[in-house]
Amino acid sequence: MATRRKAKDGYLVVGGGFAGAYVARLLGCRATIVSPENFMLFTPILPEAASGTLEPRHVVVPLRLMCPRSELLLGRATALDEEQRVVHVETDAGPFEVEYEQLVVALGAVPRVLPIPGLAEHALGFKDLPDAIHLRNHVLRELEAAQAELDDERRRPHLTFVFCGAGYAGVEALAELADLVDDALRFYPELREHPRRWVLVDAAPKILPEIPSRLGEYAHRELSSRGIDIRVNTTVEEVEADAVTLSDGERIETHTFVWTAGVTAHPLLAEFGLPLDERKRVCVDSTLRVEGRDRIWALGDCARVPNAATPGRFDPPTSQHALRQARRLAKNLRGTPEPYAYRMLGQVATLGRNKGIAEVVRFRFRGFPGWFLTRTYHLYQLPTLSRKLRVVIDWTVALFFKRDIAELGGLAKRPGLGP
Repeated sequence: MATRRKAKDGYLVVGGGFAGAYVARLLGCRATIVSPENFMLFTPILPEAASGTLEPRHVVVPLRLMCPRSELLLGRATALDEEQRVVHVETDAGPFEVEYEQLVVALGAVPRVLPIPGLAEHALGFKDLPDAIHLRNHVLRELEAAQAELDDERRRPHLTFVFCGAGYAGVEALAELADLVDDALRFYPELREHPRRWVLVDAAPKILPEIPSRLGEYAHRELSSRGIDIRVNTTVEEVEADAVTLSDGERIETHTFVWTAGVTAHPLLAEFGLPLDERKRVCVDSTLRVEGRDRIWALGDCARVPNAATPGRFDPPTSQHALRQARRLAKNLRGTPEPYAYRMLGQVATLGRNKGIAEVVRFRFRGFPGWFLTRTYHLYQLPTLSRKLRVVIDWTVALFFKRDIAELGGLAKRPGLGP
């Protein structure tokens, strides 16, 4: 039988990701957070963790440190009983029923998997920290496999890397991992003269469609100058264990196919009985209150959030918008609810090799200034002083030393007493 408990100060936040963690942090009072992990992932700098520029632990912030006044219940929400104002939660300590006065739904999103043959079986994701570490280890393993091969034809697929999705995640991850491979080649003398192939595929007519055209064109030229093969207006037809077939008819032999082509709302939302749109996102009004509900709110990637500053349009699933929604919702929970309105002041992205693009209050920067502004903005948004200092130290060290090539998974000790 489930144990019943009450949420601290009546506030229950389901989801400890970017949106949920910031709501709890900004509330200024106690709340109960339900999350399957005890940390918040700072997603904007995840690509740098994958490439080894940042220590992976430094891109996550412990929820107990970030939200010291809140209670953390480590587990997964499984059901919602609106009549009794209870959320059912499964934890390692058993099931709980958590009573609430105000419920905040911030379950986030999961990778969008299209009905492409072989996609679910063979694609690598890039949504969370385990994905990033696994991808890093996989790329390093491919270098080892290429080094061991004696035949050039058999070596080529190990040095071919295909990314599908030319938004922020795909572009930044590809750029950072390409830098990792370039740095690692100093330890692989037999591979230095062998061609490496990086392919970026997207169905859209251009890469980084979220940013101004001139900056997107610069990013295209910068990546192309590094030998990256960019395929726009192109889709993936089939994914195999050792190859990818594109809509232009080319079959690329590769052991590395990374899928970053969008996200979809968390599937658990369908079990909560809340109003959903055609994309399975929770429908909220201008104050971030769930439509037709008095005590339930939603924000972040799992919600369809109207923005008074951009009438007729809903917020995209970005960390920048999730943070602004969290600030508005925290104020609405404490006082008289007001409409959410946020107009972006700028957009930033890194392209590896100390290059980046940034638009700040209509001023556009590229190259080193764009890279510097991108890092400055991310550092400003990163919560807690201890994490800021750790990241600054990592960045400073990276200016003088090339990326480390140790497989992080290889450091883990298997359970038990044996060797």
